[in-house]
Amino acid sequence: MRVTIGIAEMRISTDPADLLVTHALGSCVGIAIHDPVAGMGGMLHYMLPLSSLDPVKAERTPFMFGDTGIPTFFQAAYKAGARKENLRVCMAGGVSVIQDMQRFDIGDRNVVIARKLFWKNAIMIAAEHVGGAMPRTLYLDMATGSTWFTSGRDRFDL
Repeated sequence: MRVTIGIAEMRISTDPADLLVTHALGSCVGIAIHDPVAGMGGMLHYMLPLSSLDPVKAERTPFMFGDTGIPTFFQAAYKAGARKENLRVCMAGGVSVIQDMQRFDIGDRNVVIARKLFWKNAIMIAAEHVGGAMPRTLYLDMATGSTWFTSGRDRFDL
């Protein structure tokens, strides 16, 4: 079953029939994880790097922000049986939406916060396709653990 993850949302699945997908990753970042031993996976779509921008909104919608969404997402995965050493982690998005406004480069900042959190928690990124100017749609096939993204009509495996 196709399961769509919207902006500022995440999903955890243990159903091998699920295909997780998140659309329109511009400056937003999508993170897909899969633990083949536990038979679980999940996807997160966050839009801003730091919750300090709006702590009240971060309290209500932690998946809107990388610094609150990523830890909460991984905690839910561990609660569902995932183990850090078995996880395959893939990341896509972080586009520079407005090339001439580098001081606001939300896409780069979104990628940096993910990398910092992963490094701090000894989580390896297996594959990523971030930056540039190409919007992406990210997929995770729960039956196989395959992760890929599309941009336009092209498909790229991660």
